[in-house]
Amino acid sequence: MPFRSIPPAAIAVNRPAVNGPVVVSVPHAGRIYPPEILEAARVDRSQLERLEDGWCDLIAAGAVDAGGTIVQARWARAVADCNRGEGQMAPGEVAMALRSRFSAPGRKERAGLGVVPTRLADCGPLWKRPVDHAALHWRLESLHRPYHTTIADELAAARDRFGHAILIDLHSMPTIPAGQPGHGARIVVGDHFGTTAGGWLVDLVMASAARLDAAVSRNQPYAGGHIIRSHGRPGDAIHAVQIEIDRSLYLTPERLPNPVRVAELRGWFAELVSAAGRACPSDEIFPQAAE
Repeated sequence: MPFRSIPPAAIAVNRPAVNGPVVVSVPHAGRIYPPEILEAARVDRSQLERLEDGWCDLIAAGAVDAGGTIVQARWARAVADCNRGEGQMAPGEVAMALRSRFSAPGRKERAGLGVVPTRLADCGPLWKRPVDHAALHWRLESLHRPYHTTIADELAAARDRFGHAILIDLHSMPTIPAGQPGHGARIVVGDHFGTTAGGWLVDLVMASAARLDAAVSRNQPYAGGHIIRSHGRPGDAIHAVQIEIDRSLYLTPERLPNPVRVAELRGWFAELVSAAGRACPSDEIFPQAAE
């Protein structure tokens, strides 16, 4: 895989005319496949697209008018998964020289869904060759590291201005199968079991999701990934939640956007961002002013 310079189009940041404390992260809806990625792929593009949180950026689009800043990966998840840590890979999925860097893979990493996705069910390995040092470095420098730097910068700016910051990490999910924790839920709100956000924010999101007339679960089966675990620090007045939306709520069976349902969810999400922006826990704001 030849590696070239990184164009700025890998990440988009959309800011409102009047800033608020809410930052929206959309890491998995990118639809740009750099030529280096397509050249390296063993499978065709349609298989790589299975990794996407298809079209959930359309749901987030109204957040800017509601006062939120949107940070979106425009490059596809096949380049790098921003919701995994840099150390999240299975040793067997990388070149021999890299294996010592990845010593304790979890279930997702063993399934090929690490910081660089390497396998999918029914199609096998995604890449012609194991991920080597040059490929990993390029993917991290192209997308993963700039994405997290941008999230951190936007949250820091919001906290400096408002005394607190809120991160909403937006994803979509397949329908949760029978027998799996959370089965029946169409919306899953994650706060990594109370560690990434204050209860006031989780309660607000849960109540808002309940108004969609869809079953809502908290932390089951998705408690929140690397993004909210890295950036959510309630003790520092930075609160982060992850939201997963069942794709059947807004996509057709052909995985294309249903305009009516997308519009409904876009309106709901904008209202959520607006409500979160107005929520201002006094016990977190005043101590900042007194320091």
